[in-house]
Amino acid sequence: MTTADGALVVFTPSGKRGRFPEGTNLLDAARSLAVDLDSVCGGRGICGRCQIVVSEGTFAKHGITSAADHLTAFSEPERVYRERSGLAAERRLGCHAGIVSDLVVDVPPDSQVHKQVVRKQADAHPIEIDPVLTLHYVEVDEPDLAVSRGDLERLLDALETDWDLRDLEADEHVLASLQRTLREGGWTATVAVHDGRTITAIWPGLRDIALGIAFDVGSTTVAGHLCDLRTGEVLASAGTMNPQIRFGEDLMSRVSYVMLHPGAERELIEVVRGCLRDLVAELTSGADVTPDDVLELTLVGNPIMHHLVLGLDPTELGTAPFALVTDRAVHRRAVDLDLDTHPGARVYALPCIAGHVGADTAGVILSEAPHAQETVNLIVDVGTNAEIVLGNRERLLAASSPTGPAFEGAQISCGQRAAPGAIERVRIDRETLEPRFRVVGDDSWSDDAALSPTGVCGSGIIEVIAELFLAGVILPDGAIDGSLAARTPRVVPDGRTFSYVLHDGEPRLTITQNDVRQIQLAKGALYAGCRLLMDAYGVETVERIRLAGAFGAQISPVHALVLGLVPDCDPANVTAAGNAAGTGARIALLNRAARAEIEDVVRRVEKLETAVAPRFQEHFVGAMGLPHATDPFPRLAAVVDLPERAPATTAGRPRRRGRSTT
Repeated sequence: MTTADGALVVFTPSGKRGRFPEGTNLLDAARSLAVDLDSVCGGRGICGRCQIVVSEGTFAKHGITSAADHLTAFSEPERVYRERSGLAAERRLGCHAGIVSDLVVDVPPDSQVHKQVVRKQADAHPIEIDPVLTLHYVEVDEPDLAVSRGDLERLLDALETDWDLRDLEADEHVLASLQRTLREGGWTATVAVHDGRTITAIWPGLRDIALGIAFDVGSTTVAGHLCDLRTGEVLASAGTMNPQIRFGEDLMSRVSYVMLHPGAERELIEVVRGCLRDLVAELTSGADVTPDDVLELTLVGNPIMHHLVLGLDPTELGTAPFALVTDRAVHRRAVDLDLDTHPGARVYALPCIAGHVGADTAGVILSEAPHAQETVNLIVDVGTNAEIVLGNRERLLAASSPTGPAFEGAQISCGQRAAPGAIERVRIDRETLEPRFRVVGDDSWSDDAALSPTGVCGSGIIEVIAELFLAGVILPDGAIDGSLAARTPRVVPDGRTFSYVLHDGEPRLTITQNDVRQIQLAKGALYAGCRLLMDAYGVETVERIRLAGAFGAQISPVHALVLGLVPDCDPANVTAAGNAAGTGARIALLNRAARAEIEDVVRRVEKLETAVAPRFQEHFVGAMGLPHATDPFPRLAAVVDLPERAPATTAGRPRRRGRSTT
């Protein structure tokens, strides 16, 4: 609702918002909020780099209704640009689109100066190569008037004789091209056989190219890895922002959007499938092959992404008891998912575990293999909805915890996605309280080089708040100690609270009290989920913690412990698992036995629903403290000099305990 303070405008994917007077153009609004919206022509409507898309509908999370007509009418410069250079029907030029009423505005990747860094590269992982799809070269008997046998039957005879393949079926498109292909190849051909049962492709003569793609569909980012099915080599990797972000930063916001707009699931389905199509084109182009070479695909993702890619309505996942359409592995044809690959390509979606624990967690289990180990492992895939797995070969438990998008820069005053210029590493001097930092794309520290940060990404947010706590600027209860304003100009009044100035330049980057609270809420939910699994398993401590996911791979394990993101552990045993979900998708792509393995393991996983667990609130409240209100974190304190947990209300610095940090 437009108020006297102006219309509310929410920009995605950054999550930044503000109120603006009627008539303010979107480029100026974006710049005032430090939203990453490109422009090189000075707002004259010439360069076309400030294109935006209005997300239409009712957005309960923001309390507004957004519509295309909440902008001023299409302008003459926009018309000229459309005729000259092309402008999609749903797009406007931010420099000439004036605000009339409340809006949710999406900034597409091609309109961003600092493109999102999708850190979901293919990790090195030993995989036994035994794909479900295999190629077979055969020489087929020519037709003979004396022998009444069809071309398909003679092809099947050759496959049985040469390769011991029996009782095969053939796809319809294979039958349609069979006779032409055999004659073109001089009665020699190569066929692709899927799972030893179905001929899915045929080519004349000898062919030895069979490729597959492993997709990891996250709520924030989507990544794909193009692999040679014969050798297992990763030929190309690519990632992009999930375009569904404009419907909501977190999963529940997207489900709410579907609930409020009947039939809207088709829109979300098309958007995410379009993203996969774009990645197929990017991956194959980058490897100098064609989409027609892609014969097999695997898919992991959280339950809502899993359902939407497969064309399933996620509405039931939005309310208790969070029922999945199916928790089995799903087999589909790629063409049925509107993917531009070979007509015979198949898609294998790993099984989901529970309503909020999806196929991405199945991929993590397949990659990390806790079910094959003696040691009790705690595996945490950190994201907007964190998935947690605890156990070993005796028993496995899994849960999810709604951490929200704060760890990825959203809902943080200076937060942004990981992109060049974003602060990703922070150190604060314990005596002077002066910061130094590093940004994405530059290995220099700010005290050695002149850096121009654009914001703070998730790993930087974790580190700056942990460092502020270690320096005594943030107290154990999360409050910024305003008494330190007398000691350093970095601590400044901010209404009724205080903020810390991380960068006193353009833009000015501050850590506010609300920023700290957002991280406390997110980390409290994550810690509580971990503790609930430990309670259910019957252990008080864990000896090994693996941080999975693109974010988990970037954060400092020591700072994660200082913040209390996960339960106490020897920092040396807290390590990054990389993109474990994507690795699991690659394993399933390249090894047929892995599919049967994960389907069996998933059936044995015990699911815990954190939303109804009696002790969730108890653990959550305790976890609001840094690193915890009551747990002294003795193993962390043995190697890091932690402040005292007793609240500090005077100007003096809190006393410290433990050994000095390195």
